[in-house]
Amino acid sequence: MNKKLIPLAVASLTAGVAGAQTNVTVYGIADLGYVYSQGKSRDPVTNIRGTTNKFSGIANGITAGNRLGFKGEEALGNGLKAVFTLEYGLNLDTNQGIGTGGLNARQQYVGLAGKFGTVALGRQYAPGFNATANNDALEATDMSIQSSLSVYAGNSITPNSYARYNNAISYTSNAMSGVTVSAIYGFGEKSPVGSYYSKANDNIWDGGKIGLGLNYANGPINLDAVFQSRQNVVTAFPNPAGMGKDVNEWYLGGSWDFKVVKAYASYQTLNNKNSGDVDGAAGKTKNNIWTVGLSAPIGAGTLGLSYGKLSLDRKNLADGDSWGWGTMYTYPLSKRTALYAAYTYIDNDRNSIGVQTQVAADGGGMGFAGESNHTFGTGIRHSF
Repeated sequence: MNKKLIPLAVASLTAGVAGAQTNVTVYGIADLGYVYSQGKSRDPVTNIRGTTNKFSGIANGITAGNRLGFKGEEALGNGLKAVFTLEYGLNLDTNQGIGTGGLNARQQYVGLAGKFGTVALGRQYAPGFNATANNDALEATDMSIQSSLSVYAGNSITPNSYARYNNAISYTSNAMSGVTVSAIYGFGEKSPVGSYYSKANDNIWDGGKIGLGLNYANGPINLDAVFQSRQNVVTAFPNPAGMGKDVNEWYLGGSWDFKVVKAYASYQTLNNKNSGDVDGAAGKTKNNIWTVGLSAPIGAGTLGLSYGKLSLDRKNLADGDSWGWGTMYTYPLSKRTALYAAYTYIDNDRNSIGVQTQVAADGGGMGFAGESNHTFGTGIRHSF
């Protein structure tokens, strides 16, 4: 008799847990493909051209970062609800993720939502993440020109990890006549004064991050304006990169869907007044990035084309430029599964930085100042 009761009890418990989680969604993306890339190397000191580097292999997340996520909400009454998201990155080609090498958190936050909007705490997207994705003909993928130029230049207004803030509190308004306002602050959480690793001038604002965003989405039109700042950047002796100066960035972007074709454009700037590099942003350097693009339905799929340019304005060094163009065709097999093929070409002048397509050779070894590089990628993406 007892043996019969045990499975009944387990089934009852399982049903109760499932009922409690009816508002929890499990979601994710699996994206893998083949990549071939090639680029000349060049010694940055002697300026002597080296070998031609090549990469041929399977790449992870070519058009979308692989992830496994959990999100949900609980109604608390009077229009108020608790919300959360736990989202983790996966490297499918190298078997890194759950159970092997740990989890790489993309987002982890909890908050409250209601008629006032949403307030959340944790690791979250800054406004620049969604803004750059909204206004890119190559869909802010790792084959995207804007994505590659911004991440190698150290900009935080990018569809990459720099646009996620730790230790953050955020506010996002509900849409009003197509207008959404967002704000985020990430606390630097420096070591307290008097600890072994701190400096006497540390304060609670050192290393903090601010993001402000304004989005207008109405019919065929999308417009974004973003300001982001890394505040009072201070790093430790003996190699100080940040000397208490801010790194400020602005972004304007938009798109217009004409049905037959959709047009995109963006312009952004960065100003790092610190003496050294900060999170990839070169010291005492200003940069600006502009992009234009078009996408159009071709058959059952969509063809995108984009061109962009990065200009570096250095205080103590020669100015430099990098530019690139790319194209991508996406063919949906269903609402959740798509095939794609993409190509990018990037050219760096002698005074620029080593920009390359991000998925080439897992992010390194193809881009050198004074040289060009190109990448072809094709694969399959499945969302669930």
